[in-house]
Amino acid sequence: MADNDTQRATPGYGRVAAMTVMVLAIAGAAWLLVSMMRLVLLVFAATTIAVLFSAVANRIERWTRLPRGLALALSVILLLGTVIGIFYAFGAQLAQQFDTIQEQIPAAFQAVQRQLDSWGLGEPSRELLTQGSSDLSTIMSRAGGYALSIGSGLSDAVLVLVGAIFLAADPELYRRGLVTLVPPKAEGVARKAVDDAAGGLRGWMKGEAVAIIVVAVLTGAGLSLLGVPAAIGLGLIAGLMDIVPFVGPIIAGVPAVLLAFTQSPTTALWTIVLFLIVQQIQGNILQPIVQKHAVDVPPAVLLFSVIGMGLLFGFIGVLLAAPLTIVVFVLVQRIYVQALLGRDITVATDKVKEEE
Repeated sequence: MADNDTQRATPGYGRVAAMTVMVLAIAGAAWLLVSMMRLVLLVFAATTIAVLFSAVANRIERWTRLPRGLALALSVILLLGTVIGIFYAFGAQLAQQFDTIQEQIPAAFQAVQRQLDSWGLGEPSRELLTQGSSDLSTIMSRAGGYALSIGSGLSDAVLVLVGAIFLAADPELYRRGLVTLVPPKAEGVARKAVDDAAGGLRGWMKGEAVAIIVVAVLTGAGLSLLGVPAAIGLGLIAGLMDIVPFVGPIIAGVPAVLLAFTQSPTTALWTIVLFLIVQQIQGNILQPIVQKHAVDVPPAVLLFSVIGMGLLFGFIGVLLAAPLTIVVFVLVQRIYVQALLGRDITVATDKVKEEE
């Protein structure tokens, strides 16, 4: 009788042991993923750049009928040469303008304080500005330390670049490798999911390239007409910060308004108007064009993603927040909502393909 009870109890113990092992394995995998998150972000950065290299190489292949390897080499040379050429042509001027920004920020705070005094806004506002001036001066004084920190990350940049070239050399190889990791019955969904991720990244990069150029040119030209110091440098900052949704334009606008105060409060007011106009152009004219090639992620999701990634991973998190959110968004739609839940939805990348 005891033997029969033991036999009946054994399967129960087995299930408990299996569940325990499964929970421990999931917890261990989660811990390993978190501890290696910096590496994961670097791999994602390499993948993003690889998508860019591959897209340009594909165009070169179609236009010239060159072999894949040579087309990829030309795409890398073209893209890197463009970046290096821009900094070579305008590097000295940009460095001078950034020095101007650094030197005139304290005077800009003083101009703002004088204006607050004339408006009678009181001591609390002045104390707040004084604290902001002190914090900004501290940041500027540590610029050399930040530069050293960037220099120490040069190896990461090289790793990302080399990894991107390897990934772009034979993207189908890595696509097949990812697909083979899933059960055979899920291979079709896995292929679509990988294509969704690549398509989302391509669309995001196309849209951002247009937005950066237009925002930088409009902002720099407008600030030059208003007589704001270091207009080209401020325009470049505005263009690059457009990569960060919602928060980027605000961050770019702060130094521009402060430097405009060194000219006059009226100039500062017109600078605010300029940034509002540029953002209206970006949102109402550029954005609809961009969305024809990009994934339309809900604004609240994108905003909280930027904040969360910044809090967790700092600058690299903020920089990669938008493309990573786009990839996660389309993967959730394709794998979880459509495949697992069986919902009849149109995945965001499918909408982009239909519009194209």
